Amino acid sequence: MNDRLNRDADVRRAYETDASGLCLCPDAVARPSTIEDVVAILRDAAMTLTPVTPAGAQTSTTGASISDTGILLALGALNEIDVDRANCVVRVGPGARVADVKRAAACEGLLLACDPTSEEECTIGGAVACNASGARSLKYGPVRGHVLALRVALADGRLIDVRRSHLEKNTAGYALAQNPIDWFIGSEGTLGVVVEAELQLVPLPESVVGIAVPFASEQAALSFVVAARDSAAVHPRCIEYFDALAFGIARTADDQSRWAPGAATFVYVEQELEDHDRDSVLDRWLALAEVHDAHDDLRVFEGEADLRHAREMRHAVPSTMNERGAQRRAEGGRKVSTDWAVPYRRLAEAIAAARRIARERGAEPVIYGHAGNGHPHQNFIAHDAAELVSIEAAVEEMLRTVIAMGGTVAAEHGIGKLKRKWLPMQMSALQIAVMRAVKHELDPDGILAPGNIL
Repeated sequence: MNDRLNRDADVRRAYETDASGLCLCPDAVARPSTIEDVVAILRDAAMTLTPVTPAGAQTSTTGASISDTGILLALGALNEIDVDRANCVVRVGPGARVADVKRAAACEGLLLACDPTSEEECTIGGAVACNASGARSLKYGPVRGHVLALRVALADGRLIDVRRSHLEKNTAGYALAQNPIDWFIGSEGTLGVVVEAELQLVPLPESVVGIAVPFASEQAALSFVVAARDSAAVHPRCIEYFDALAFGIARTADDQSRWAPGAATFVYVEQELEDHDRDSVLDRWLALAEVHDAHDDLRVFEGEADLRHAREMRHAVPSTMNERGAQRRAEGGRKVSTDWAVPYRRLAEAIAAARRIARERGAEPVIYGHAGNGHPHQNFIAHDAAELVSIEAAVEEMLRTVIAMGGTVAAEHGIGKLKRKWLPMQMSALQIAVMRAVKHELDPDGILAPGNIL
C-alpha cells in the first residue's frame, strides 16, 4: 500500500482543514485516479486495520472530511460527467463539482435540481455523503430524492451496485432494508465510499425570476415567509431569509449600501415561470409583500447572469463568516455554525428563542438561510477558546429548545465530528443502536471515517 500513499508533511497539511474550523492532519493521503485504485487502497487498509476517511473538496462544516488518523482518501480525480439526455440522467464520479454537473446538464436542456449553496466548491460525492440540500430544496428536496443508483466500495474493497426501487407496493422485509441505496446517502463516509452516482435530471425551466423583498423588522419578514409558503397564489422554489447582520454582509458584497434604506432584513424568493407569465407572477408577489408591510424598494433578478449574481450575494454570507472564523484559529476560536430546523410555522418562535439564549451568553449570531423549510443557519465567531466554550453551550441549549418544537439538530450538513455529541438529544438509544448494528455489518472493523456520526 505504501506506493499509493503520500506521507509528505506539506501534502498532509494541505488536507488538514475543511469549513468546520477544525484542524486534523492525517497520517497519509491517497489520491486515487480510478475506481480500481480506490478498491486497492481499501483492501490494503482493511488488512492492516488502517482508518480511511473519504473526502471531496472538503467543504464540510462538521469536520466530516478531515481526520487525524489513518488515510485521507481524496477523491477529486474521479470527476467524470456523462449526461444521458434521452433518459434525463447523469452518471458522475464523486469528485465532480456540483456546479460542473449543473453546467453539463444545462448544455443538454436539463437541470440538476438539488443545489448546495457551495456548488462551485463542493463535490457530488460530498453532497451524497451528507444528503446535502440548498435553497431549491423547498421545491425539489435534498439530494436523496435525486439519486437513482450508486456504485459503492465497501470497507473491505468489495464493489456493490445499489439502485433505487420505484415499486408502488412492497412488503418484503423491513422498510430499512428495502432500498439499500439509502444506507449510503447521508452516511458521511462511515458505511462505504461512493465511487459513482447516477442522478435524476429534470427539464430546465423556461425562465426563473428572483425577488429580494426588504422589511423593517424580523417579525414582518418571518411572517411573510410563512405566508409565501402557505399561499396558493405563488409557487416559490426557494425562500431565503437574511437578518440584519447577514443583510449588511450581502449589501457590502453586492456594493448596494444604498439599497432599501431603513430596511433591517430581507427575504429572497425565486419562482420558475411558464407560458410567459412573468408579469402576473410579479404582481402576485408584490401583492403578498404589500400585505406584510414590505419596504417598497424590491429588487428583481432575471436572466442567468442576474440570478447567478443573487446567488453570489447570498453565498457571500457564509463565505465571509468562514474567513472571519479562520482568522481566530490561532487564538483557539473559530466559526461555530448551526443548521437546525423546526416546522416552518414555528421558525419565528425558534429564532427568537435562539437570540435570547445567545444574548444571555454575550453572543450575537448572523442568521440567514432556508427559512421556507424552517431551516436557518446561525453563524457565530468565537474569538478565543473561552468564547468557543460559551457559544457551544448556548448552541446546546438552543438545540434542546428546537427539539422540543419537533425540530432536528442537523438539517443539511450532517453530524460529522462536531455534532455527534448532540445526536443523542434527538435520537433514542435504540435508534443509535440500530445505526451501530448497520455500521458493524458493513464496516466490522470500524475503519471508515472514524469519528463521524457515531
